[in-house]
Amino acid sequence: MQPKNGQRPGRGRPEPERDEQLLEGRNAVTEALRAGRTLNKVFLADGAADAGLACLGAMAREAGAVVVRVDRRKLDEMSATGAHQGIIAQAAAHEYAELDDLLRLAESRGEPPLLVLCDELSDPHNLGAILRTAECAGAHGVVIPKRRSVGLTAVVAKASAGAVEYLPVARVSNLTAAIRTLRERGVWVFGTAADGEVSLCEADLRRPAAIVIGSEGSGMSRLVAEQCDYRVRIPMKGRISSLNASAAAAVLLYEAVRQRG
Repeated sequence: MQPKNGQRPGRGRPEPERDEQLLEGRNAVTEALRAGRTLNKVFLADGAADAGLACLGAMAREAGAVVVRVDRRKLDEMSATGAHQGIIAQAAAHEYAELDDLLRLAESRGEPPLLVLCDELSDPHNLGAILRTAECAGAHGVVIPKRRSVGLTAVVAKASAGAVEYLPVARVSNLTAAIRTLRERGVWVFGTAADGEVSLCEADLRRPAAIVIGSEGSGMSRLVAEQCDYRVRIPMKGRISSLNASAAAAVLLYEAVRQRG
């Protein structure tokens, strides 16, 4: 759906953040090492005759980390995810990108920006899944607000399966202001809404695009929705009225991939 004459149309509380310095699980630690991230200490389950864990321990030592064998019960106590797979790494705090970094990445690739904006997501598994899909789809970054939103926690890092090491995430003080900045920079903003005026198949995602995913319970906030150029609805053929946040993000991201060829 193209606007006429280039004009734009009119129009829960998160869980407490856990230690963002802990990486849990084999994928998360492997990708951190491959990406050159500094690991201060790596905790391995003691007594586990596991070649994969031994290999990860050797990689960590070679990268300069201190590797410690601990009782699996200790790992259970440290774990934020409950699925540490016998390894937890203590890393330097993850650095957030700036909004401009995401746009520069798109420019360096010679591609129109493709961003995902998360409006007050509280579920770390949803955010992690969105990061994973966004990285796989070739998006240039994800934007999250500082308040009323989950950050880059250990749970998010594990759910992203290592994508957090490659996909820049910008954390902004005000998502509405960030959207205004993006619009001034020529990025069109597509918000997801069950009652959106534009169907998914009508949305032109070939242009510079930012896809807004609302919170799990109430969707986009009013102020964010008012800043969107289009509110996009995903066709629903079943009896359930909506997809969860990460599934909705995946549908829009891969529609953008399809359109961009």
